[in-house]
Amino acid sequence: MNKLVRIYGVYGFIVAAILFSTALYFGNALAFKTHGIIGYITMIASVSVSFYGIKHFVKLHQDKESSFKETLGIGILISLFPAIAFGVIDAIYISVIHPKFSAEFVAYKYAILESQTHLVGEELRLAKLAVLKQSEAFKNPIIVFFVSTMMVFIVGVIVSLISTLVLHKKQ
Repeated sequence: MNKLVRIYGVYGFIVAAILFSTALYFGNALAFKTHGIIGYITMIASVSVSFYGIKHFVKLHQDKESSFKETLGIGILISLFPAIAFGVIDAIYISVIHPKFSAEFVAYKYAILESQTHLVGEELRLAKLAVLKQSEAFKNPIIVFFVSTMMVFIVGVIVSLISTLVLHKKQ
């Protein structure tokens, strides 16, 4: 089990690192909305490695009974690897490679808020203040790492749960 998790985890880490780095490199010229869509597609593709790890585990244990919990655990542990890759790359990208990202994102969110006609006066000011507070938190690379890692990890848990439900055989 440990070897299986390490092998597929490293595959997931490599896939995440390549896809996310490529998306960041080529995505600079894209709109934030498009960038977000590409990011989620990249997350799903990276944690999908857990499906293949679970499939391999079930195949290895087809003559033995493996618990649902054990099978799900394999997928979750594998998903942790690409999640860490995303966190590290995102922290490096936002703090070192593109330090103006936070300011650009605030300007983007402000434009969205100003285009919403139901927000006026004090409501608009408070919404902008909330965006500004969020952007302040993202100036810390540790927070960026943690938030990015957790976002991908949650997607990985969902993919692992679905994969386990599809591939796990009750005996």
